[in-house]
Amino acid sequence: MNAHIDSAVEQNRQRLLMIWLVLSSFGIMFAVLSWLQEGKILPPAEELGFLKGVMALFSGLVLYFFLARKNPRGA
Repeated sequence: MNAHIDSAVEQNRQRLLMIWLVLSSFGIMFAVLSWLQEGKILPPAEELGFLKGVMALFSGLVLYFFLARKNPRGA
């Protein structure tokens, strides 16, 4: 019984860790895109609109897939 609870707790921890890492990857890429906008490499926010968020989402998922997902224990 105790092993079953430990397994459920570990699964929940892994799920929460994955959510945290995906959200962190999104935030990192949003910051990178903002930096690129300040450097005039990307168009300003008035031109990009919501596409900056979409770009951050997809590039954040790529960042997660290639970096964060490889470390299943999180640290």
